[in-house]
Amino acid sequence: MNLNRPLLPGQMIGIIGGGQLGRMMALSAREMGFRVGVLDPAVDCPAAQVADWHLLADYDDIEALEELARRAQVLTYEFENVDVGALMHVQDLVSIPQGTDLLAITQDRLLEKSFLEANNIVIAPFATIVSPTDIQDAIDGIGYPCVLKTTRGGYDGKGQYVLYSTSDLAPSMNVLREGTCVLEAWIPYEKEISVLVSGNGRGEITVFPVVENIHRNNILHETIAPARVNDEVVEEAQRIARVIAEAVELAGTLAVEMFLTSDGGIYVNELAPRPHNSGHYSIEACSLSQFDAHIRGICGWPLPKVELLSEAVMVNILGNEVYETMDIISEKPDWHFHYYGKAEAKKDRKMGHITILTEDIFDTLEDIYQTNIWD
Repeated sequence: MNLNRPLLPGQMIGIIGGGQLGRMMALSAREMGFRVGVLDPAVDCPAAQVADWHLLADYDDIEALEELARRAQVLTYEFENVDVGALMHVQDLVSIPQGTDLLAITQDRLLEKSFLEANNIVIAPFATIVSPTDIQDAIDGIGYPCVLKTTRGGYDGKGQYVLYSTSDLAPSMNVLREGTCVLEAWIPYEKEISVLVSGNGRGEITVFPVVENIHRNNILHETIAPARVNDEVVEEAQRIARVIAEAVELAGTLAVEMFLTSDGGIYVNELAPRPHNSGHYSIEACSLSQFDAHIRGICGWPLPKVELLSEAVMVNILGNEVYETMDIISEKPDWHFHYYGKAEAKKDRKMGHITILTEDIFDTLEDIYQTNIWD
């Protein structure tokens, strides 16, 4: 089912997934006057707290997806591990503006790499690894250090292992036991950057500022907007994002994660076919948030040019930090605190984020450090 005309306020958007991204999508949709339904297996999940209704079911539950499709005019998803076959099963019942091709590409690292290469996007050298004997052959060509990654399902550093020498071969087998892998050359990057891009499926594309990402233990810690890079890097990173968006006839928001080397080289590392943690700063700092752009995009609304209204730093709140951040709310009137409504604060679980609008990035990074919350 195709959406031939823009969705109108009062109509229903169905979101597959009830985490924080679904919550912020739903809040944007509600502001625009849409109704929202959520499908998620968790009771009182973050998105359900702000939605009109909640279907309590697994993401691949065909009967539940059919009900979601019957009750909504448009379906979207908040994460990329949605069952493609299950989505295809209901695509005749409801409009799925993002389609299933992009979802399939981003679920499989080999498909993603083939897609990027076909569109002349620079990526790290890689090899397909099916059996242990493939690794040594691949290392002979790629060299150390390198990274072994599962083709499906990894996030926040899970499903991957860095090899620095032959002594790392044996422990890397734990990753290979999960199925076919890719072995990637390690890119000696200077910065990790990302770009959000949104489309409305009708040829209109808008590109967000290039941002700089700082990770700790493979989990995003801080995002700095804009990235501290030169204009040539900004232009090239945004060009790459636009090429990818055009290639998939993008509807909604897509994140493009990249490595930047000291000589200005840009390597695309990963795509995320939905709003992304590194775009949360846009809620306060941009003329259009990544969630507003996503909802406008899947509903076929026009997309304006995105302007950065203020420099900003976003810092994630993990489970082991959440209560300490609540203690400083009264001390930081200019900080924007976002909490996701998750029932249990687990270590390394994303519980919220803080965005700080600033005129001096360095001072703000120091201010965050001085709280002693993020050691």
